[in-house]
Amino acid sequence: MKTFKKQKTLRPTTGKVREALFDILRGKIENTRFLDLYAGTGAVGIDALNEGAAEVVFVEESKGNAKKISEFMGEKRLSEKTAVITKKVLSFIDRAELNRFSFDIIFLDPPYHTDEIMHVLSAIEKSPLLKQKGIVIAEHFAKKKLPEKFDGLQKVKEYNYGDTVLSFYEKR
Repeated sequence: MKTFKKQKTLRPTTGKVREALFDILRGKIENTRFLDLYAGTGAVGIDALNEGAAEVVFVEESKGNAKKISEFMGEKRLSEKTAVITKKVLSFIDRAELNRFSFDIIFLDPPYHTDEIMHVLSAIEKSPLLKQKGIVIAEHFAKKKLPEKFDGLQKVKEYNYGDTVLSFYEKR
């Protein structure tokens, strides 16, 4: 995979955590619509494609990173299975209903030391973005405890990897 110039704010999901994530999702990802929020380098969404996702949408605020993801998708001839959206995540979620977006699996990895994760999980719960019985996976700092419920989202599992936690929510 192509490497991207590291930005000060970019903190890619580590290879160890990505490997664990896709071990957990094995058998559940084939033919799904996958949303990679805060896509950064696009590594998680690319792994989803490699595991058989039918379509991946990358949402990345940085124009430079979004352009690199798009270029990579073009080089690998994956453009027809992907969309790269350069937008703030909350703005994207707000417009999801207008654009008729819905996904089986949503992965989000917002900046660790902010409350953005709480706002985004709440926005996802209120939007039509997640299909019934869909899964939301939130990557976050281990010291940040996420609630068990966000109205229609129920935490079903948590996996710890050092300072990183993957919290899995299902739509109820």
